[in-house]
Amino acid sequence: MKIEIQPASLEDKTILRNLMELYAYDFSEFEQSDVDEHGLFGYERLDHYWTEAGRYPFLVRAHGRLAGFVLVRNLEETTPVHSIAEFFILRKYRRRGVGKAAAHQIFGMFPGQWRVAQTEDNHPAQAFWRKVISGYTQGNFKEIWSNDDEWKGPIQIFGTESAAISKLPMT
Repeated sequence: MKIEIQPASLEDKTILRNLMELYAYDFSEFEQSDVDEHGLFGYERLDHYWTEAGRYPFLVRAHGRLAGFVLVRNLEETTPVHSIAEFFILRKYRRRGVGKAAAHQIFGMFPGQWRVAQTEDNHPAQAFWRKVISGYTQGNFKEIWSNDDEWKGPIQIFGTESAAISKLPMT
């Protein structure tokens, strides 16, 4: 299956916003979130991906068809640490290698240091990311558990290409 990562242009924002609703619906079982009075979950930071430096929106296509999206952001400005802010693959394409291929392509597009976090209750995402990152790094990653006001859950830390894992910040 041919998997493509396409930068989402400003004209694609409505498409991404629509896919974000499906993502939020899937994610609501872990966050216990509700829709608003218009029947929408919303995503307050979506516009930031076209207005702030260090944020990168992508659409995922499988054989030319929309299959999901990836939002990447940099956590640090001086030496960027890349992060998967949001990652969504339509159910039709799950367990068919689409998510793995998309993640691997994204990692290759942003060489350097990475942190990929999952919420403490999202066990399917934890299993997915551990497997994908382990395969990508050949097991050369570290996992920490965060339990503070900013994040609760596991975070995988690794480097791509020139970033050595021993140089990655652990806090």
